[in-house]
Amino acid sequence: MGCNYTQRYTEAFKPDAIALVDSSGKTVTAVAGELGISSESLRGWYRKMKADRRSGP
Repeated sequence: MGCNYTQRYTEAFKPDAIALVDSSGKTVTAVAGELGISSESLRGWYRKMKADRRSGP
């Protein structure tokens, strides 16, 4: 049985968390642990941001 509650993060929080991965030189898992969030959530945000940058305007 899993939990039906999903934590929601603000749109302002996500880029800050992603920037912390880029600037700290730490792994996504390490940064997620420090922030107290799921590493899979942060990894997903990070991948989406990278894909968005590649597709460009």
